[in-house]
Amino acid sequence: MKNRLKVLRAEHNLTQAKLAELLDVSRQTVNAIEKGKFDPSLPLAFKAARLFKLTIEDIFQDEEA
Repeated sequence: MKNRLKVLRAEHNLTQAKLAELLDVSRQTVNAIEKGKFDPSLPLAFKAARLFKLTIEDIFQDEEA
């Protein structure tokens, strides 16, 4: 799954560690999501969308689409 998490994090001047804290996950989880090695759970995707005030689709895109 492609995502804009790294770009959004940079735009909001957040470190991976701070974003992880805000999302209640580990920094390694944020890193894996940013690199496309891990797809977030639906609750985590909703949490990220609320944090950045975007829709899930604005952050995460299906690679097949």
